[in-house]
Amino acid sequence: MLIGIAGGSGAGKTTIAQQVTEDVADVRVLPLDNYYRDRSALPPEERARINYDHPDAFDWDLVRDHLDALESGDPIEMPQYDFEEHRRTDETVHVAPGSVVVIEGILALYDDEVRERLDLRLYVETDADVRVLRRIQRDVEERGRDLSGVIDQYLSTVKPMHEQFVRPTKRDAHLIIPEGANEKAVELLRNRIA
Repeated sequence: MLIGIAGGSGAGKTTIAQQVTEDVADVRVLPLDNYYRDRSALPPEERARINYDHPDAFDWDLVRDHLDALESGDPIEMPQYDFEEHRRTDETVHVAPGSVVVIEGILALYDDEVRERLDLRLYVETDADVRVLRRIQRDVEERGRDLSGVIDQYLSTVKPMHEQFVRPTKRDAHLIIPEGANEKAVELLRNRIA
């Protein structure tokens, strides 16, 4: 089973992925953030200016190839991403096929070819104020960013790209989960996946 979980930055996609699959023994989660295009050759200043919330920031060919491989029973080497350096690392994570594969990220439902492969498409809808506060906390505490830079990025790219590209994918979801980790929705999804 292939599941896509989309929604705005800080909506609770990762939490939903963890909660709905916690009783599934053979689950694999692919964070879409690991599939940013490899821009290691660019100088650090240029990498920092890239709009990482635009669909062009992602290596969709690699996403499709990896989903196809896992669905065919073949393992993949999932890229790893360094958010402080804005680049892929030299390391990968070996991912064996599983009975459930979840791809989660802001644009998990954006690409037509990826979306067509998904057996279940979820969109996590959370209030914008909650999302921006979560984003600030995560980027400062976990990703080594300064508050001013996080706010500038939110206003210049995150919010406009959400309106233009992320939010419209809600119409392609099979299920919209309101307010992040909604207990009833999580319970229903667990029953569907188990």
